[in-house]
Amino acid sequence: MRQMQTQIMHSPTLDTVLMVEHTLQNAKEVIKVSELKRRLPRKVMHQTLIRILDYLQESGKILITTKGVVWTYTPRDMMEKLKKGGLEL
Repeated sequence: MRQMQTQIMHSPTLDTVLMVEHTLQNAKEVIKVSELKRRLPRKVMHQTLIRILDYLQESGKILITTKGVVWTYTPRDMMEKLKKGGLEL
């Protein structure tokens, strides 16, 4: 008889997701994934980092381009400030 193996997918911890978010927010520029890995305070497995980046892109916080990754999310209170100071067309 063959034993069926079930593969359990590893999920990143909230602490790791927040660490990646914080690093991207502070980058203030487009950075490559390899550079992001170097800037992280702790080592993160490549697969885990890619999974976090996929989640952040799906949630609208980052853009992944051919040149790298860039933080795009603007909190609601910051958007309100920008709207008040902007010019209405």
